[in-house]
Amino acid sequence: MKEKSLGFIGGGRITMILLSALKKNQSLPEKIVVSDRNADTLGALQQQFPNVRTVTGGNEEAAAQDIVFVALHPPAAGEVLGSVKGAIKKDAVIVSLMPRLTIVQLSGMLGGFSRIIRMIPNAPAVIGKGYNPLVYPVGLAKEEKAAMARFFTAFGTCPEVAEGKLEAYAVITAMGPTYLWFQLYELEALAQSFGMTEGEAAEAVRQMAEGTLSTMHVSGLAPERVMDLVPVKPIGADEKTILASYREKIPRLYAKLKN
Repeated sequence: MKEKSLGFIGGGRITMILLSALKKNQSLPEKIVVSDRNADTLGALQQQFPNVRTVTGGNEEAAAQDIVFVALHPPAAGEVLGSVKGAIKKDAVIVSLMPRLTIVQLSGMLGGFSRIIRMIPNAPAVIGKGYNPLVYPVGLAKEEKAAMARFFTAFGTCPEVAEGKLEAYAVITAMGPTYLWFQLYELEALAQSFGMTEGEAAEAVRQMAEGTLSTMHVSGLAPERVMDLVPVKPIGADEKTILASYREKIPRLYAKLKN
């Protein structure tokens, strides 16, 4: 794909993550424009990416690029997109990183513009290892779709899924790391307190986590058998409490996103 200019409407965490992935992949284009109403957010971003042009307040310049990422909170989308619809090139591609708002709804906010891709980004994209499901618009040409798919590989794996499933991916893949990271970091800290070096602790937890997932999906054993492979369960008494939190809070979040 010929080098395209990038625009980001919203300069927060996910913009930093995607720019980091492109930098790691050595595929940052020459022209990148990021807009945000928070000057401090943009200042922090520009420290990390000094060649990025930042614009405080107005979003028209970011919206006028070849590929435009929309990294907004959904409630702000209607006002912001309505204000920039006149700046969008007819052959641009909009990439919405927001849950809840469908391609049809986004198109309405943009005055009928339909070249819209939806993506649910995953934080491990920061190292090019994200799992970022996406939906392409029906009218995107085959060659252009393939070119966009190649561009997205900088972020990791980007499977094409049904649009109706994106909110499920949002609560499982986009937010999933938050369910695990604090536990894994605590295990590393405990390992070091038991005498492991920092490197030994990191490797032990990494290998354990990777092997755990492989056992779930490759062993062919039923879940009950997998969970019975280790006879000693140090926090087994807390499992019901932990599961109750999962079963209460995550479905509630999913329902909020869908409704």
